Amino acid sequence: MTPRTTPAGTDRANADVNPATGAGPASEGPGSAQPMLMYLVKQVELAIRSRLDDLLRPDGLTALQFTALTVLERHPDLSSAQLARNSFVTAQSMADMITTLQGRGLIERHRDQVDRRRLVVALTKGGRELLDHYRDEVTALEAQMLAGLTGTEISALRDALYACRASLGGHPPR
Repeated sequence: MTPRTTPAGTDRANADVNPATGAGPASEGPGSAQPMLMYLVKQVELAIRSRLDDLLRPDGLTALQFTALTVLERHPDLSSAQLARNSFVTAQSMADMITTLQGRGLIERHRDQVDRRRLVVALTKGGRELLDHYRDEVTALEAQMLAGLTGTEISALRDALYACRASLGGHPPR
């Protein structure tokens, strides 16, 4: 098996550090000290978040705020609790985020058309324009992340991640 390389050109199997031992795995064979998949997923998540923060910083936006805006783009008119769950933040963090994003004119709060007692959050025109402004750069970042994979591997990765999410969420895989 030919090892895949990281952008820096290092063998992926030797690029990771075992969080328990601080040592990188010596090989991919049986008995190697491979890091747990959860650890690798977290490393990818942190790398993405760091790169997004760098990308969005000129507009004073964080990766978490951007995530909330993209959630609202896909699912308009969410309650703040629903938005928090779908954006992977606590309700208190979302309350602060809503105040900030609303103050910047990127989101608005209004009464739900179906249940007038319910207050929901939606993107404004400014929020949609901001997402459009970053769409190509975020797409390029994802393409960079996936550059070492074939189309088949990307599909398999997406399916595997959906299955992992479903298993942890108590839902059957799709």
